Amino acid sequence: MDILEYSKKEWRGNTPVAKSMRKGYEAVARKFASIRQVRGDNYCALRATLFQALSQATQLPCWMQSEDFTMLPENLLSKYDWIKQWQLKEKPSRKTGEISDEIKEYLLLLKKKVGKWKCVSDIKCPVEKQEACDELFKNEEEEYRLYEALKFLMLNTAIELYNDEKNRRRVPIFSLLLFACDTSSSPCQLMHNHLNQIGHSGGLEQVEMFLLAYALQYTIQVYRLYKFSTDELITFHPSNPEEDWPVVTLITEDDRHYNILVRTCQETML
Repeated sequence: MDILEYSKKEWRGNTPVAKSMRKGYEAVARKFASIRQVRGDNYCALRATLFQALSQATQLPCWMQSEDFTMLPENLLSKYDWIKQWQLKEKPSRKTGEISDEIKEYLLLLKKKVGKWKCVSDIKCPVEKQEACDELFKNEEEEYRLYEALKFLMLNTAIELYNDEKNRRRVPIFSLLLFACDTSSSPCQLMHNHLNQIGHSGGLEQVEMFLLAYALQYTIQVYRLYKFSTDELITFHPSNPEEDWPVVTLITEDDRHYNILVRTCQETML
């Protein structure tokens, strides 16, 4: 949907907030033509990021090509018994072996979707490309499995960062902030109090957006419209992006619900 049309539709009043939001959208419209609306729920940030990442995929990421990729659940569970308390969507309790097998299936599904999206990226006709995109995301059960796979990758990244810090290796600043919180002072607490809640009772917090970016090795650029006219309008996760990481661009009005920015006009919803 055209950005300015979307802005007028969503912010019709003359309150200070409405005026600020419209100005924010006007500023964004100088660089982007349209906005892809993303279904709003507690998976919203994961949905927007994954769709944008997949839509740009031209090859499997290096970390996904590793032979150990699908062995992550088994390897981590052999070291950290507390991971058996991982909460799968609509499957609150599972035995250790079952959890390992199910998450392995989710990671394989993610790898399969990335492979399929490589074919989608080669489609030139916009209508055919949109139909192919919709096909990949129309299975709701599979969709939620993809998000659980992303959450598990975030946990794996958190464990790596936590161990690096304990071994006095250099870690990004967000990692220090993440483990300085009372509710996430260790990967176990992070899983219990945060990752297990994502998609169920809450979405991603800002510090968890950094964790997601590191897990995917993507730079997540976010236009935060409620920060319009400040130097925080555009936030990068991570703050100092790696040069070889692809970039996904999202937009939010409140750090809760995210939509996708598109440089060419597309009549699409997700």
